[in-house]
Amino acid sequence: MGRVVIVAYQPKAGKSAELKKLVHTHVPRLKEEGLVTDRKPVILEATNGTIIEIFEWLSAEAIQQAHQNKVVHQMWAEFDVVCTYVPLNTLSETGNMFAEFTPVEFPDHENK
Repeated sequence: MGRVVIVAYQPKAGKSAELKKLVHTHVPRLKEEGLVTDRKPVILEATNGTIIEIFEWLSAEAIQQAHQNKVVHQMWAEFDVVCTYVPLNTLSETGNMFAEFTPVEFPDHENK
């Protein structure tokens, strides 16, 4: 059974554009490794610039497999250069009954 996750990436100083480019390639790269479903990711931005990504792993086992995958480790190293991971509850929007975020648009207008 798939596992939908929500992750928040706080860009490091001056790295917002690089982070957005990396997030745009994140799920397609995981897909190449056979770790995620075909569900289209949702990519959002908080008012403080944090990028939120919602995507679906194939299973809990796929999440575990990612921890042993060299390609995924390389991608995680790329993320470490441009951002830090933050808990969702640190975003001010999550204190609202209906948390609102801005959709992140990419040049091809698709979050692949």
